[in-house]
Amino acid sequence: MSRRLASLALAAAMTAGACAPRFVASEYALAQPSGPYRLASGDRLRVIVFGQDNLSNIYAVDGSGRISMPLIDSVEAQGRTTQQLEKAIEAKLRGGFLREPKVSVEVDAYRPFFVLGEVTNSGQFPYVNGMTVQTAVAIAGGFTPRGQRAYAEVTRQVEDQLVTASVPITYPVQPGDTIVIKERWF
Repeated sequence: MSRRLASLALAAAMTAGACAPRFVASEYALAQPSGPYRLASGDRLRVIVFGQDNLSNIYAVDGSGRISMPLIDSVEAQGRTTQQLEKAIEAKLRGGFLREPKVSVEVDAYRPFFVLGEVTNSGQFPYVNGMTVQTAVAIAGGFTPRGQRAYAEVTRQVEDQLVTASVPITYPVQPGDTIVIKERWF
């Protein structure tokens, strides 16, 4: 998606009325994930180097978007898929350490998501596959009596920029999302 389209959708979201639900399809479709999962800070990865038990372990993607492994030091993980990271680790290991390295990378734990606003317990929570805004609110203890139950605002990293959109509560949540439940007006 183009940055221009993202900017237009974000501007439309900010100028829309604050108290009415804003289910503009292009607005929240903008933040829909496309393609394979991209790694980022906060993810924990299970790296298996076949035949090398001392290199196989669970590694966290640090704040700079890298993982640190024995022998090869750090490897850039930020923005890569697990398959791309496998190839990068294999290339570093092939550079003087192993003849034919075979590496497998899988996500052991996704980075957390955040729920703020009119929920019982705001905060950071572990991501579970297949979540929607509604299940995220349930994990956060449910809506407060004043919580808006029809829509929420979701902020997500899309193409190196943060995008915020009003979405229905059935909208899928991704790791790293920030969900804000607004106050409803009676």
